[in-house]
Amino acid sequence: MDAAFTEEQHEIRRTLRELLHKRCGPDEVKAAVRTPPGYDEQLWHQLAARLGLPGLALPTAYGGVGCGPTELALACEETGRAVLPSPLIATAALAAPLILALGSERQRGTLLPALATGELTATLAVPGGRLATALALTGPNDGDWAGGGRAGGIQARQAPPDGGGPATGRWRLYGEAGQVLNGHTAQLLVVAAHTGGFARSRTRLFLVRADAGGPAGPPGLLRVRQTAMDETRPQARLELRDVPAELLGEDDRDAAAVSGALAATGARAAAALAAEAVGVADAALARTVGYVREREQFGRPIGSFQAVQHRLADLYVTLQAARSAAYYAAWSAGREPSGGGTDPAAYGTPEPGVGGLALAQALETLRAVAAEAVQLHGGIGFTWEHAAHLYFKRAACDELLLGPVHRLRARAAEEAGLFPQDADADADAGAGVGAGSVALRAREGAGA
Repeated sequence: MDAAFTEEQHEIRRTLRELLHKRCGPDEVKAAVRTPPGYDEQLWHQLAARLGLPGLALPTAYGGVGCGPTELALACEETGRAVLPSPLIATAALAAPLILALGSERQRGTLLPALATGELTATLAVPGGRLATALALTGPNDGDWAGGGRAGGIQARQAPPDGGGPATGRWRLYGEAGQVLNGHTAQLLVVAAHTGGFARSRTRLFLVRADAGGPAGPPGLLRVRQTAMDETRPQARLELRDVPAELLGEDDRDAAAVSGALAATGARAAAALAAEAVGVADAALARTVGYVREREQFGRPIGSFQAVQHRLADLYVTLQAARSAAYYAAWSAGREPSGGGTDPAAYGTPEPGVGGLALAQALETLRAVAAEAVQLHGGIGFTWEHAAHLYFKRAACDELLLGPVHRLRARAAEEAGLFPQDADADADAGAGVGAGSVALRAREGAGA
């Protein structure tokens, strides 16, 4: 691993930081989250047109910039520093990689250029609020997390052609999904649903054009923005009642390919989200250091007191460790495929658990830095006018959405084989004991 960034990577960071410094201060963030979409659409289109932000990690063959997960992570670090409300994570880190990995050539050629230029925004809709499980960050994603063929979740069935007869390639979706990132505004939905009924159920991904049929969307689709603690990360509840959909990819693709693509997307999304959390924590720490240098108590700045200095020094060391972990996760996710090849959708296999561990460390760091920022700012840190609450809310809600931290670490330990099941545990697994004991030992070993 080469730890030094290239000049191009430094330029991405500098350009984005300068633009967001001018256009995305705390007052602009608070104003943007109160708009119907929950973000500044004009700023988003400027970021897409000027910097190609949503297409940063997409191949040039599909209208992207041709960079990789490292450049996307650097961009997310800067958007996190400004606590930018935008559809970047939902579009560039969740939906686009899945379309690139699983989509047919027609779907790639039609959708990815529009996503890369910001013409379309997209998101991943997972039923039951189980996004972290679907991405294999907190548990294996080869189970019944999308509904299991029973009531609940999202079910898919092939629609018969007009006039009756056998089913065709058209699909209909029925069910609900909550906590969908930018789900109320995304023009393209990548929906995880179960097919085959109870006996032969398996999870597949489907495309729903939410912008079809006019402003209200296609018949049967209801989207409602949910109230969230962190307004800079807008979420929505989706209700689908016989909504027309298109299967993502080919009909003969096996379930292992879908779960593998979701897991690979999860590793790369975890690296981007870890970098974003590091950016938020860095901004919170910088603002706190600036405040303690100016705030006087007993005739001297409070930053001159040794107790305050020690607390800030500990936070700085923790932050640098989290930054290193996020950068390593991004590098691991962007390695060249070991077998070579020219397929633009081909990726190397990230190291097991690296993304989840980096995300766990970044979320824990952000939580600690945000809490200290509120406390060291004193009474002003609890006010709406100050920016400290933006950092605190981001720390709390990201862990609710993708954690908790101890589950991220437990899953990483399982993937790395740190706590293999012995013969007794294998025997207990039939009674539902083995997996629980392994997870418990992983949690204890991770210091949860």
